[in-house]
Amino acid sequence: MSLRSLTKALGATAGAAVLLVAVPGSASAATGQFRYSYTTADGYEAVGFLNNPESGRCVNLDAPASVPGAPSRAPKNLTDATAIVFLDADCEGDTYYVLPPGRGASDRLLLRSVVFS
Repeated sequence: MSLRSLTKALGATAGAAVLLVAVPGSASAATGQFRYSYTTADGYEAVGFLNNPESGRCVNLDAPASVPGAPSRAPKNLTDATAIVFLDADCEGDTYYVLPPGRGASDRLLLRSVVFS
């Protein structure tokens, strides 16, 4: 084996090792369930939920049968992580509320998105 081939092989091995170290592990998740209420397009009350939601990722709460553009309400954080609920989609805006683990809020608290710490 020539010196050039050996150098290329060592470079490829080092590159593969760097990739293995750089690949992140599985994302952490809150353990438990996050629940919220919404009104269906037919006017019925319904409950949506997120099971073991991923931490640090914003989730828009667009329930499939909800009235388009209508906010959800009455969140219940039954996870082991803090939930921050936002009135606006994409976890944006100045109107938000912090729900510690095991806490909930009344029907008056409206939300469109949530992120878990």
